[in-house]
Amino acid sequence: MPGYEFTDKKGSFRLENPDRTSYLYFPIAGESGIKSSVTPDLGGDCKTDQNHFLLQPVSAEELHNNKSTRNFWCSIKEKGVWSATGVSAESMSLKFTDREEESILEAGIMWHRISRCSKEFGLTSRILSFVPVSRLQTEIMAVTIENTGEEPCTFTPIAAVPVFGRSADNIRDHRHVTSLLHRIWTTRESVIVDPTLSFDERGHRVNDRLYYVGGLTEDGGAPESFYPAVEKYIGEGGSFERPEAVIRGLDGVKEGTRIEGYEAMGGLRFAEETLLPGENRTFVLLLGMAEKEEEVSEAIGAYGTKDLMLAAFEETKEYWLEGQNVSYRTGDENFDNFMFWVNFQPVLRRVYGCSFLPHHDYGKGGRGWRDLWQDCLALLIMNPSGVREMLLYNFQGVRMDGTNATIIGTKPGEFVADRNNITRVWMDHGVWPLMTTKLYIDQTGDLSILLKEVPYFKDKQAVRGTAVDEEFEEGGSTILKDRRFRKYYGTVLEHLFIQNLTCFYEVGEHNHMRLRGADWNDALDMAPERGESVAFSAAYAGNLEMLAELVAMLEKEKKLQFIEIAAEMELLFLDDSVQYDDIAQKKALLDLYCQSCVHDVSGEKCYLPVHEVIDSLHHKAEWLKEHIRSKEWVGDEDGNGWFNSYYDNSGRQTEGSFPQGVRMMLTGQVFAVMSGTANDSQVESIAKSADRYLFDEKAGGYRLNTNFHEIKTDLGRMFGFAYGHKENGAVFSHMATMYANALYARGFVKEGYKALHALYGQALHFEDSKIYPGIPEYFNDRGRGMYNYLTGAASWLMLTVITEMFGVKGRYGDMCLEPKLMAEQFDELRRAGMSLNFHGKKWHILYVNADGLEYGSYCIRQFYLDGRMGTLSQDGIAVTEEQIKALSDTIEHEIIIELGAR
Repeated sequence: MPGYEFTDKKGSFRLENPDRTSYLYFPIAGESGIKSSVTPDLGGDCKTDQNHFLLQPVSAEELHNNKSTRNFWCSIKEKGVWSATGVSAESMSLKFTDREEESILEAGIMWHRISRCSKEFGLTSRILSFVPVSRLQTEIMAVTIENTGEEPCTFTPIAAVPVFGRSADNIRDHRHVTSLLHRIWTTRESVIVDPTLSFDERGHRVNDRLYYVGGLTEDGGAPESFYPAVEKYIGEGGSFERPEAVIRGLDGVKEGTRIEGYEAMGGLRFAEETLLPGENRTFVLLLGMAEKEEEVSEAIGAYGTKDLMLAAFEETKEYWLEGQNVSYRTGDENFDNFMFWVNFQPVLRRVYGCSFLPHHDYGKGGRGWRDLWQDCLALLIMNPSGVREMLLYNFQGVRMDGTNATIIGTKPGEFVADRNNITRVWMDHGVWPLMTTKLYIDQTGDLSILLKEVPYFKDKQAVRGTAVDEEFEEGGSTILKDRRFRKYYGTVLEHLFIQNLTCFYEVGEHNHMRLRGADWNDALDMAPERGESVAFSAAYAGNLEMLAELVAMLEKEKKLQFIEIAAEMELLFLDDSVQYDDIAQKKALLDLYCQSCVHDVSGEKCYLPVHEVIDSLHHKAEWLKEHIRSKEWVGDEDGNGWFNSYYDNSGRQTEGSFPQGVRMMLTGQVFAVMSGTANDSQVESIAKSADRYLFDEKAGGYRLNTNFHEIKTDLGRMFGFAYGHKENGAVFSHMATMYANALYARGFVKEGYKALHALYGQALHFEDSKIYPGIPEYFNDRGRGMYNYLTGAASWLMLTVITEMFGVKGRYGDMCLEPKLMAEQFDELRRAGMSLNFHGKKWHILYVNADGLEYGSYCIRQFYLDGRMGTLSQDGIAVTEEQIKALSDTIEHEIIIELGAR
């Protein structure tokens, strides 16, 4: 089966016969709130949120089962009927035969075009799908029918789009009853559905949304009649693949017809058309939602002809491409285009959240805490404007006990405790805000953000999820108050201290940080009492060092002598009486702190000398690293070594040599390497062990873990999954990418490149991965890409390629250059480059490796900024923040770097 081919340098691609591959789907969405997915046969769905689905909700398995979605029929005079989407009983019967219809997919950022040819009827369809740039909530489906036969063809065009028009909860919960709420009517060009209520037995609400399907001919001609109800459209004994109205050519109802209490159908029957050989006709269909009927008319007026539709299409393409301001040039054009899609994936996650695509059928929309911060990594590089405000809003989700809200609302600064009203604490949540804030400061030089004051989140959850604030009033303010009923504000730095220090003290019986509900691996969710995460204890050790560095920079750059914190926090720093080896003392100190802020805080501040804060942070970080090094290094009988990652709910180490075989997990290695907990010889040993026990080239690279051959109910649900799937031993792109990032950062470049290249190679190999361009959440045991598009792996892959592979990174506002490109990554001219934004300026970075040297053999010999020779400082700084500020904002600045032998 041939794979796809890229058709330009902006990610557009072409794929023959995509409908011969299962589970394919493509995202088309808009800033208006429309979130759609579309398959090669126009399946998928369309919605704005959990409670407003225009088309019937689908999960991955419905993609090949559910045919009650977008269709377009041609009832051909004296010949029969043909589905332009390939969804008909006749088309299905031709599958896997030599009479199967040929199709071609062309797609790019937020647009999808499928062409289908019927030799039997001499017709070809081209169906373009996109969501226009507008406040109007409309998906456009433009259908072009061309006579590719040798004789004139007379046919009646019929658009057929079933309207679900309700919450996804009603897919089984009161499916029929909710159809009784439907009020349906026809206008000149549309079928409109207005449910009377939004059905919810906890409290029904008056419906606030219209759902509609409208359509016109290319010159604005209206349909002749309509099929507004499913029952009459498919007929008794009929189906969506063989509807009676189409097969028997039944007339529909006229404009102005009203129907109540039935499943709605956007069926539009147009006037008969005759096409001469080579002629074509376009029909513009609008699938949308509106608050008022006037918006439906507005959408028809804006897009209801071929010319208007094409103008909107060009505007849409330009809009999304304009935001793609990072591009790559290597010796592999496929990689450059692949990375174009990776760049776009964090944008898709901003639009779709972590739900609303077929594989992402969990939750009810929105992003989680971890997702929010990791997506910001990419936004800092792609579109840094407005990120400062976004970060400040995000910090408002932190509680005073160091935990945080886990669901982000639709408005800035809007948070919810948890999507399922379950009190849970993910112990890794304090890690990510600091990583993202540090990147922001490095990219912008904006140290002052650390001193900006923001409020805290408040709900009934207290004492790190182990207690309830009985004084909290449900439905009241979610902002923490002091004891004088004033909103309490603390600096961003204070928020970061609280998140990281409370985790340092919340330890289990082995003096590592407790696992609680889970860490990054959400499927480690069955060890809340005795589980510990050694992996993220190492991550927090790195964070504590990072905080010490930031405080030192504040002292140097801002002349800060004292650090202001809430008075309650003082004991978290002045803990000389606490022995870090003494678990009971650490727990008592944490409890004393958490009890001091169950309902409110005093509002008083204390001021700690900068050097005391730095020493305290360093002391904690070094103790933690040494504790992990001395207690958690495990290995096999051949002398291979790595770090244990977890303790289970039985209080046992999870890794090493066991009767069931060697057990190794990637997560513990990633954060031990990334944080500096592992020394260089340990990194080398980890890399060799990972190659032996975790690397599987056919599966896409490094698996998340070896096969434990046990259903560990004392650790997590992941061990109930089949091995090689999702969190149990799949090649999990996110952690594999972070592994590569850690290796690059520690100077193990060949090993890091191996990890990234394996992921890229698997994703691009369509015959195995069976996905469109981009990095999926994971590859299963057969190498198929799963959970496409919406994954934090994209942000980390983008970050790693830019800051480590190409070596373009910020350091407190300065631009540093440290390329780590392999020789094979340069093109035939021995050049490699990229374009990006940095510190408000546009840049093109070009590396010239004239002698074709391998990494490790070259260094930067010279560089030129806008044609002028520059000087690289000893610490790798090429352009200082002051120099950058003096440059023009209106032109792209070029840096050419000449590489030569060391």
